[in-house]
Amino acid sequence: MKLELKDCVLFVQVAKTGSLTKAAEQCFLSLAATSARIKAMEEEAGMPLLIREARGVRLTPPGEAFLFHARAMLQQAQQLEADLQEYGAGLRGHVRVFANTTAVTDFLPDILAAYLMAHPHISVDLQERPNADIAADIREGRADLGIIAGEVDMHGLTSVHFSTDRLVLATPDEARWQGVEALGFADVLHEHFVGMHRSSTLQTFLGTMGQQLGHTLKLRIQLASFDAMCRMVAAGVGIAVVPESAALRSSTRQHLRQIALRDNWAVRPRYMLLREGSSVASHVQDLMHAVQQYHASSDA
Repeated sequence: MKLELKDCVLFVQVAKTGSLTKAAEQCFLSLAATSARIKAMEEEAGMPLLIREARGVRLTPPGEAFLFHARAMLQQAQQLEADLQEYGAGLRGHVRVFANTTAVTDFLPDILAAYLMAHPHISVDLQERPNADIAADIREGRADLGIIAGEVDMHGLTSVHFSTDRLVLATPDEARWQGVEALGFADVLHEHFVGMHRSSTLQTFLGTMGQQLGHTLKLRIQLASFDAMCRMVAAGVGIAVVPESAALRSSTRQHLRQIALRDNWAVRPRYMLLREGSSVASHVQDLMHAVQQYHASSDA
C-alpha cells in the first residue's frame, strides 16, 4: 500500500470520532476530500475499512488492523523526529535498551549513571519488557540491546552471557524462618506476599507460576523497587521473591533473612542480546562492556 502519514492521521481521527464529518474538521479538510481519501485507502487495501451507518462510521476487522498499524507508524514518525532533533542539538548516539524487571530496577541504574557521565553525547532509552518480548524486539530491530534472564528462543540473535541471576525468598527475621535453608515456591503460597508493581515482568511471571500450582498470590502491597520490598518484608508485612543481590544488600542493614528457592526457574542465566549479523555501534559496545565489568567486579 502507498500510504502517507497524513492518511494515517486522518484514519486515526475517523476511528477516534466515529464520524467522517468530525474527522474532516479535526484535519482541516472538506467532507468530500475526507471521503475520497478514505475510499482511496480502502481501494489500496482491497477491502472495506469502515462500515457507513446513519449516525457515523465504525471499523471493520481489517479497519481495526489498519488502525493499529497507523498508530504505530505515527508513533515511529514522532520518535524519528525526536531523535533527529536530539542529533541536531549535538547528540552523537542513541541506544535503545529493552530489559527485564531485575535489570531495570536492580543494576542498570548504577551502570547507566556511570555510562552516561562518561558519554555526554549519548542518550539511552531504557524500557522494561518481558524476557520473551525482548528477544522478539531485538530480532525485529525495535531495540539495539536486550537484557534478559532465563532461556528464550535465540533464533536470529547473538547472545552474550554476563552473570547468573538467582531468585531467593526474602522473609522477616522471625523464629519460624530460622534454620530454614531452602523451600519450594509451592511451600509458601499460603503466605502473604510483598510484590513488585503490577506491570513488572517478574511479578507477572510469579503470578503465572502460582496459578500453575493452583494458587493466586495473596499480595499485601506492590512496590516499585526491590529495596522498598525488602523494607516491607523486614517490617513483617509479608514475604517476597527477590534477586539474591537485593536480599544481600538489604540484609546487611535490616532484619531480613533469605532462603534459597528449590525451583529450577529460580536460577536464571543473564544474557545481553543483539540482532544476529547486525553491526554494533561503538557506543553500544561500550555499554555492553560496562555491564560485563560491573558484574565482574560484583562477583569478585
